[in-house]
Amino acid sequence: MSVDGQGRSHWFDDEAGPVVRPYAMTRGRTTSPAQHRLDLIAVVVTESDAGDPETDPTLSPEHVEIVGLCRTAPQSLAELAAELDVPIGVVRVLIGDLVHAELVHVTRPVPPAELPDESILRDVINGLRAL
Repeated sequence: MSVDGQGRSHWFDDEAGPVVRPYAMTRGRTTSPAQHRLDLIAVVVTESDAGDPETDPTLSPEHVEIVGLCRTAPQSLAELAAELDVPIGVVRVLIGDLVHAELVHVTRPVPPAELPDESILRDVINGLRAL
């Protein structure tokens, strides 16, 4: 808590700038219509035919910034959360909105259960060496 020049106290820090609560960024939502299971390492890529998100009045500044960041290079959810300095849950909702708007798509890592068995890979390597 800080005290202003007139001796009144207030709970925010003037140097921090305006504070926007995470629920305000997501309009109180914890999920979005197109939200799938998004891992921290899921990669977000801007659609090649995505127009200018700044012209869409339904998108927040955070939505626009995500599209811009992913346009220059694919970004993981963790990277986006760090870059935007917002909680990962908020980024998941915002990404879901952008997927629904067809401005970005998400590529997910292959689950470990779906990876080939190590013994099969060893057999393939041994077969290649035998050639």
